[in-house]
Amino acid sequence: MTDLYQSQRAMRNMRRAAMQRGVVAVLDVGTSKIACLVLRVENLAEDREDGLGSLAGQAQFRVIGAATTRSRGVRFGEIDAMQETERAIRTAVQAAQKMAQVRVDHVIACLSGARPRSYGLAGEVQLAEGQVAESDVARVLAACDVPDFGQGREVLHAHPVNFAIDHRSGLGDPRGHVGNRLSADMHLLTIDTVAVRNLLHCIKRCDLEIAGIASSAYAAGLASLVEDEQELGAACIDMGGGSTGVSIFIKKHMIFADAVRLGGVHVSSDIAKGLRVPLATAERIKTFYGGVMATGMDDREMIEIGANCGDWEKDRKRVSRTALIGIMRPRVEEILEEVRAILDAAGFEQLPSQQIVLTGGASQIPGLDGLAARILGQNVRLGRPLRVQGLPQAATGAGFASTVGLCLFAAHPQDEWWDFPIPAERYPARSLRRAAKWFKDNW
Repeated sequence: MTDLYQSQRAMRNMRRAAMQRGVVAVLDVGTSKIACLVLRVENLAEDREDGLGSLAGQAQFRVIGAATTRSRGVRFGEIDAMQETERAIRTAVQAAQKMAQVRVDHVIACLSGARPRSYGLAGEVQLAEGQVAESDVARVLAACDVPDFGQGREVLHAHPVNFAIDHRSGLGDPRGHVGNRLSADMHLLTIDTVAVRNLLHCIKRCDLEIAGIASSAYAAGLASLVEDEQELGAACIDMGGGSTGVSIFIKKHMIFADAVRLGGVHVSSDIAKGLRVPLATAERIKTFYGGVMATGMDDREMIEIGANCGDWEKDRKRVSRTALIGIMRPRVEEILEEVRAILDAAGFEQLPSQQIVLTGGASQIPGLDGLAARILGQNVRLGRPLRVQGLPQAATGAGFASTVGLCLFAAHPQDEWWDFPIPAERYPARSLRRAAKWFKDNW
């Protein structure tokens, strides 16, 4: 844990240095695309008034460069072929730098997949002075029982999400409050070490410094959920190419995250197998004619498959839209059923508001919101990322939710455990307590 604490602090310091230099890039390494945005930081506020940590924080930014390239060498949101991914990252970063007309040394990256797992932790300390100081906040976070999450796992996020003094709970910032006992709840997200190390290695090979790393599910939630949804409780379902991220927010904090290792690429693969066409053709058919809700009209709507194999009969093969929907719907239902199982395991029905927001490139399949409402519950809407200054029109769609969320993560970081000067001898002890039970008990 000590090494992790030091490496995350080093990354935060790098991020602060990059923000002070005025330019930083964000990089979304996905299964179907790699997107890079270059941000110009316009005025970095030195003091944080709304947060806790020692991190100098809020910044206003403008997007001055943007580029997207087809992803190569990434499966299920994790790097599969290092050299191909490295080439794709270089292509995206160089194109964004060219548009911005500025060189970028530091990037903040996000990754999906990597088998995320959430834990809810609790800690409690007695207050010596009777009034909460920053050192007391550090002590209570150090007192949280960290679970033994096993070999080959690494902590990606560790957010303090709730503070209580004596019997007063729900405090966002306890500093200055008077009481005898301070307790804290913390959300810890762990991922596979191999997946994150491969990404860091790949970025380093592109001659870039890593100034931060985030979960795609978290970034997509930041960009797609409006303020009320983040406050009252909502789930963001980020349907990407190779994986579908699930994040749950309440009181403006992420309290749970998980991922399904299925996405839009698997729908295209089913079409390719079902219609016996190349994957590129299947992707085109899905984009132009796809859907999940069939009507009487769809029997009569014939789709030219337009294969290119040289056989005149086969090249002019046609299929009804109903047949296409029949291929797509079972896979989409499977993804949504797995998401439903994750939400049930997380205790989502305990939240005061059960709003569900669908985002990500695969969420744009026509009729998906209606199907999701049947499987996930009635409060379903399609989400697009919030508008940020300078963002090109091409990058405002649902497919760019985690990319835009990464900009917000860079400019408005939430406090994390490593933002506090925790004494070395007080690194957390180990015992297990799962997030699902924790937020059922606490909210």
